[in-house]
Amino acid sequence: MNALSKLRNAREFLEKSGIEDAIIEAEMIISRLLGIDRVTLYRDNPQIPEKCISKIDELLRRRAKREPLQYILGYTEFCGLKIKVGKGVLIPRPETELLVEEAIKAVRGQESAVSPPTHPSPSRGEGKGGGENSSKITGHRSLSILDLCTGCGCIALALAREFPDAQVYGTDISEIAIRYAKENAKLNKIKNVAFIKGSLFKPVKKSLNTFDLIVSNPPYIKRNDIKNLQIEIKNWEPVKALDGGEDGLDYYRAIIPEAKNYLKECGCLMFELGVSQANGVRKMAEDAGFIDISIIKDYAGIKRILVAK
Repeated sequence: MNALSKLRNAREFLEKSGIEDAIIEAEMIISRLLGIDRVTLYRDNPQIPEKCISKIDELLRRRAKREPLQYILGYTEFCGLKIKVGKGVLIPRPETELLVEEAIKAVRGQESAVSPPTHPSPSRGEGKGGGENSSKITGHRSLSILDLCTGCGCIALALAREFPDAQVYGTDISEIAIRYAKENAKLNKIKNVAFIKGSLFKPVKKSLNTFDLIVSNPPYIKRNDIKNLQIEIKNWEPVKALDGGEDGLDYYRAIIPEAKNYLKECGCLMFELGVSQANGVRKMAEDAGFIDISIIKDYAGIKRILVAK
């Protein structure tokens, strides 16, 4: 069977299974199994070996059961990095790239844009050398970053790549997540990052007043709302990485009061937020003594990022 014939069959199968982007996902599955890109798939229309057809069918059946495509393919992309993911680790979301972008701006002393660009770039085109780690956050030449609830390590890795002279740490209570994070560091050849298993600040207890920047995309879904999420999320992704407690704010309550103990003078704390959580998290930051607090909207106009100094 040639590739385009199989593609038509695959699209029809996924459509009948209720997959919205059936043609795109069919292209990705077939291209991945054949080891070619989309252009080559359509241009050359190669013959598919019999063993590959059975493998493609297996992956299509998995997707029909609503297993996330990223788990099936084994990876996703985040800020230009190839990130391995699988069952037991949360799949990075596009909105989290905004957290990385704003963290880079904060380190470089850039003023956050009120309206994010249509096509964001994590680096915004700045040069990669010449003392970029003389952080405008702190004035220190050495830069130290902590990523709490690091998951697959995508945030920590994106920042470590952007600031190669910095030391970046990621912590997570999940052994599976830490394993994926370490694999992703090797996959992307990023060496200035360390991933440590443990809850929030516990793995870095001896590192008081050490970090210029603390970032986190913590679990923030309200516990009773998890059952209303997409099947791909609620049935496949780890509940512990989603569950933020009854009101979704448990992790912010745990992190914010402690964060000042781990930040250098003029250090910065940054969070990704869930829908309608900005006011509650801002109040926590104010109560903890943070003075300079700002909220940044995402590309859909949702208050998505909190920055506290």
